Amino acid sequence: MDFGSINPAVLIASLMVAAVPIMLAALGELIVEKSGVLNLGVEGMMIIGAIAGFIVAVNTGSPVVGFIGGAMAGAALSLIFACLTQFLLTNQVATGLALTLFGLGLSSLAGQGYNGIKPPPTGAVPFGPLADIPFFGRVLFGHDWMVYFSILMVAVTWWVLKSTRLGLIIRAVGENHEAAHSLGYKVTRVRIGCIMFGGAMAGMGGAYVSLVRVPQWIDGITSGAGWIALAIVVFASWRPWRVMIGAYLFGGITVLQLNLQAAGSAIPVEYLSMAPYLITILVLVIMSSGRGKASLNAPASLGQNFHASH
Repeated sequence: MDFGSINPAVLIASLMVAAVPIMLAALGELIVEKSGVLNLGVEGMMIIGAIAGFIVAVNTGSPVVGFIGGAMAGAALSLIFACLTQFLLTNQVATGLALTLFGLGLSSLAGQGYNGIKPPPTGAVPFGPLADIPFFGRVLFGHDWMVYFSILMVAVTWWVLKSTRLGLIIRAVGENHEAAHSLGYKVTRVRIGCIMFGGAMAGMGGAYVSLVRVPQWIDGITSGAGWIALAIVVFASWRPWRVMIGAYLFGGITVLQLNLQAAGSAIPVEYLSMAPYLITILVLVIMSSGRGKASLNAPASLGQNFHASH
């Protein structure tokens, strides 16, 4: 059944693919913020992951190695942010914005000579006859492994935060770093680990953009996906399953605008195009006010630097 020229099965399958980079980056940022750190450098880490993953995949011929390369590049960039904010106690907001600008510039430099090259394909997971089931086969069983990996990471993140000692420590550090320190937890070490995990997830999300979503290298390829990921974390009230719903909603808007454009819809696609960014700006404005942050149930120590001598 089609609505006009839009096939619902293809639309849902496409939005699941479109949501992967945002979902991975948002999950990483969720862990970072749960530990009490606000890293606005998600966009920078994503685009570094995009170019690093692309270069590695093209030179090795393996998209899997490319994704690992993207994750490592994102983690390496996040380590700069970690050193500046956790040891030199720089302002987290300013440092995160600087990280984004640095990432955009560095990716543009590293990408010289890679324009117009196609990366090795990331094939769909072979589900055999399951992929031939009408509607559900196309929606559920026609994807590459990263789509399923992103959903698995939502479940793992939820389980770690809710049911493990590590999750309890991360939440304790994010809620009250002074109390966590007095109990003997290594606040700085926990936060650096969370920041690097967030960087790896953002880098892997960026690699997905350049290897699968838009299988080529273009300057600025992430197109603000990192900012949308930041907004989704807030929308989700720092809950992993809500992050998945938010990523699918934003992915749906992205895919729907392209389909409406192709179908020659009377609705100006510009309205749909700008919706995610308008919502992102609104969220960042709310987050910048202490009252707004509290009403959204944010981690109590979010954005506050910690020093053991305090």
